[in-house]
Amino acid sequence: HVQLVESGGGSVQPGGSVRLSCAGVGVRDRNSCMAWFRQAPGKEREGVASIDSDGSTSYTDSVKGRFTASRDNAKNTLYLQMNSLKLEDTAMYYCASDPRYYCTSHVARDYAYWGQGTQVTVS
Repeated sequence: HVQLVESGGGSVQPGGSVRLSCAGVGVRDRNSCMAWFRQAPGKEREGVASIDSDGSTSYTDSVKGRFTASRDNAKNTLYLQMNSLKLEDTAMYYCASDPRYYCTSHVARDYAYWGQGTQVTVS
């Protein structure tokens, strides 16, 4: 049974920073693609960043240069460092994983496992 547990959300002023963490419990295969998604009220879930098993990252254009995804494979933990936050970054943030080496996708249906979400509010 795979469980993803997020932490680190909260309220922050524009221009501030937040670091999210996602611990993967029961992830047997460390060669798993991991990703961050977000969903604002009334909007579809959006892929924010993904990180392959070898650490290669991919970001959606709106967060490039501001967000950094990283992972600690020994701990099955995913991180998202978010800097220079904007009002439009306000959303529920979810981590996701899938048992494949390369992510190749920011599409939600391509990920098998999901965390419960953590709220980030920029105001």
